[in-house]
This record gives sequence, structure tokens and C-alpha cells, in this order.
Amino acid sequence: MIRYKQFTLDNGLKVFVHEDFSTPMAAVNILYNVGSRDEDEERTGFAHLFEHLMFGGSKNIPNYDIPVQTVGGENNAFTSPDITNYYITLPADNVETAFWLESDRMLSLSFDPNVLEVQRKVVIEEFKQRYLNQPYGDMWLKLRPLAYQEHPYRWATIGKDIEHIERATMEDVQNFFFKFYRPNNAVMVVAGAVKYEQILELSKKWFGNIPPGPAYIRNIPAEPVQTAARHLETTASVPLNSLIKVFHMPGRYQEGFYAGDLLSDILGRGKSSRLYQQLLKERAVFNSVSASVTSSLDPGLLLVKGNINPGISLEEADKAVEELLAEIISKGASDEEVMKVKNQSEASLAFSEVELLNRGMNLAFAANAGNVDWANSDAEIIRNLTTRDINEAAKNILRPENASTLYYIAEQK
Repeated sequence: MIRYKQFTLDNGLKVFVHEDFSTPMAAVNILYNVGSRDEDEERTGFAHLFEHLMFGGSKNIPNYDIPVQTVGGENNAFTSPDITNYYITLPADNVETAFWLESDRMLSLSFDPNVLEVQRKVVIEEFKQRYLNQPYGDMWLKLRPLAYQEHPYRWATIGKDIEHIERATMEDVQNFFFKFYRPNNAVMVVAGAVKYEQILELSKKWFGNIPPGPAYIRNIPAEPVQTAARHLETTASVPLNSLIKVFHMPGRYQEGFYAGDLLSDILGRGKSSRLYQQLLKERAVFNSVSASVTSSLDPGLLLVKGNINPGISLEEADKAVEELLAEIISKGASDEEVMKVKNQSEASLAFSEVELLNRGMNLAFAANAGNVDWANSDAEIIRNLTTRDINEAAKNILRPENASTLYYIAEQK
């Protein structure tokens, strides 16, 4: 149970305080309710660009990292299709340093043209290194528009086309900032050796005068139910042929998510999973194979991915996977399999919440999604799942017509 107290400033900033005096540390997590799904299709990659720009200097602070390091802290950020998240961990005695740093960049960035050019080059280089020049790096660039026809999940967080970042103007950047990076579009969680009254006072002092922006009303098209299997082939200089299959499933806080999540564990989590045992150990179809879920807020994907052993064709591997999936649809998972993955999932959840920052993030994620108490409901949901729930999820999710399949073909040398 993650205990918390909460308040909302007059400008709309929601603040949650999790008191924990077991260590002398504090974590300050600020989540902005903007991800790549909120971008204009002709201006993608902006949420990720801002992850970089926010460290490039704000209105009154030219360098963000030096003050954090001076007080013994660490900071970082990440962007997803749903959110942009910034966090600092530091000694609790120095927690006010995080407040004046974060409040200044929420107030306004420096909007220095030199910073924009530097970070633009960083993002472009990242796009090339991680997505274009890395083996299998463009997998999601191919998969997303195959699986999603209407929803903006159809482009990756890095962006749909690197030209969108190359063409970004200072006006584009400023408009994006003042639309999304406002206190009324953010959640702040302060966790650690702090008192509620102290955080209330610091929040009013540092964030209270930041003006809110217009209310952001998200208007995203829902992805239609997939009614026919989809297929795509791509060729690249990679070591082995790879088979990737994705299936639409419920979003992170939607009913049925955990049934789909545990289904993916039965299929491909670890060496006791079905994919590993049947198609790697017994039949040696794959060199490596796994299953996972995207855990997105809107309906996401269950993914099966494997690199195929030499001598096995993509068609053979695909047929083997389809037979395995058909078996779990028709015969279901066993009680023993379900109990095992439930225990694994509960244990992973408990271990993750040992970390102070993870508890703070979980509160922020749930609060942003619509109900902070969802941060404390995962364990109970997992505990209450039955074998029947998992088997119903298999029938609903693993339908052949719900599949999008990518054949990633290794170039012949």
C-alpha cells in the first residue's frame, strides 16, 4: 500500500505527498500529460524533443544538471506515447533545490535558438543510431503503422519522420510548450523523508504563481476493432530472420489488462514459458523468443517476438507460433501455469515498490490516468484473476484476425 496525501494548487497543479522516513532521501517526480499520441501527424517527435529541451536551460537557470549534482542528486526523464516524465532523487534536506529547478522550467524554457539546434542534432543522431543503424532498430517504425490504422500510436515516440524535427521552428516549440507544459496539465509527486505541510508550503512558494494554460481536451480517434489479419515483410542487414506478431489488447488501467499481461507471461516469460519450452528447447525453431505487452493507456499490444534459427523458414516459424497460440485458445492454460505467473507478477510488483522513486512514479502514473488509487489496486487485481479469466483473454486477444505479423528478413550475403 502506497500511502499518500494530496492537494491541488489554484493553477491546477495536482500534488501528491508520500511520506517515508526510512531513508534520508526524497524523490520529486513531475509527469506532464503529453506523449507522442498528442502530436500533430505532421509534427511528430515533439514530446521526445522536449524531453531533451527541458534540460537545455530554463528562464532563469542556464544549466539544470549542475545544481542537482551540487546537492548530491540525480535526475533523468523519459517519454512514452502517453506521458513525459521527469524525476530527481536527492537528499531530503535539499528537496527545495528540486522545487526551484522544476518550477523554473515549468514557468518557461530559455527558448535559446542555440539550444534548439543542439538538441535537434542530438535527437536526429539518436534516431539514426537507435532506429536506423541498429539491427532490428526500425521494428516499431514498421509495426506501429501496421497494427494501428487510426490511433496516433501508429507512430513511434521518436517520431514518424525525422524531417518533422529537422523542420521544427522556434514558434512550433513555443506553441507546444505553452499548450502542454502547464501546471494544470501536470502531476507532481514528492516522496521520501518529507512532511505534507512542508511540501504544501514549498509547492505554493515555487509553483503557485505559474499561470495555467488552456484546459487540454484530448480528442484522439479510437482504433477500430481489427477484423482481418495483416502482414508485412521488410529486409535489412541483420543476423537472423525475425518473426514479430502483435495483437490488440486492453490498455493499462482498463478491465482485462492484467489477464492479457499474465497471458503474455505464460506464453513468453522466462525459460519455463510455452514459447521457450516448445519452440526453442524442444523444437529449436527459435534462437531467442519472448512475449510482452506495451502497457499503454489506450488499448495496446501483446507482442510475440523471436529470432529464427538458420535453416528454419519464416513461414515454418510463423506456423509453429500459430499452432501454439491455437492450442492455448482451444485448451486453455493450466491452473499451475496461472498460479506461477500470478506469483511472479505479485513478486515483481512488490520488489519494484521497494524503490522510493518507483512508488512515486506509480502514484503519478495512476493519478494522470484518472484515479490515484489505481496505484494500490494492482496486487488485488492480480490475486483475484482466475484461470478462466486468462483463458477468456486468450480467446479474445489471440484471434487470428486480430494479428499483425512482421517478417523481418535478413539480407542474403
